[in-house]
Amino acid sequence: LVRLVESGGGSVQAGGSLRLSCVASGNTYPIVIMGWFRQAPGKEREGVAAIYTGDFTTYYADSVKGRFTISRDNAKKEVYLEMNNLKYEDAAVYYCAADTVYPISPLTPHVYTYWGQGTPVTVSS
Repeated sequence: LVRLVESGGGSVQAGGSLRLSCVASGNTYPIVIMGWFRQAPGKEREGVAAIYTGDFTTYYADSVKGRFTISRDNAKKEVYLEMNNLKYEDAAVYYCAADTVYPISPLTPHVYTYWGQGTPVTVSS
């Protein structure tokens, strides 16, 4: 069993920055990929960024490329999402996710088994 706990969400003005963190605990050894997803009210959950824990290959949604950076500290069992130049449309609850199987589509929510409880991000204009 893997437990994921996110932190770092909050309120920020458009153009500002936030750094989200997610710490994994439990049987984390088999985890091969971790990702960040978000869900705004009335919308489906969408993939934001993902990173393989082995070779640190990263994937990004087109909407966040150049603004968001995902990174991983395997020793600390943490994954981070650095969000810069935040836009109003980035506001959502952000979730950390992990899985032990290499996914065909790393930004697809349903391929992930383990999820955190989410941390809200609010962006004001």
